[in-house]
Amino acid sequence: MKLIRIVLLSFLMSLPLTLMAGKVDINQANASTLAMHLKGVGDKKAKAIIKYRKKHGRFKSINELLNVKGIGEKILAANRHNIMLNNRGAAGSQ
Repeated sequence: MKLIRIVLLSFLMSLPLTLMAGKVDINQANASTLAMHLKGVGDKKAKAIIKYRKKHGRFKSINELLNVKGIGEKILAANRHNIMLNNRGAAGSQ
């Protein structure tokens, strides 16, 4: 019984981390969300993503992130599974 409680408690404690690991829409996420969810992306690179998006419009492909200063193949490869594109409308694109 004690083992079941420990396993259940461990599962419940890890649940918030699991929920936070969802996909990030690079066409809608703000800088803090990008920095929080993308490996190798801090505030500076997240702001560069937002700046690029404002200047060039919504990302049409994930590979377009390579055009953002500071984002290279290594960072893109580490995050490809966690990135999504929502190309409908312009709401939330800042």
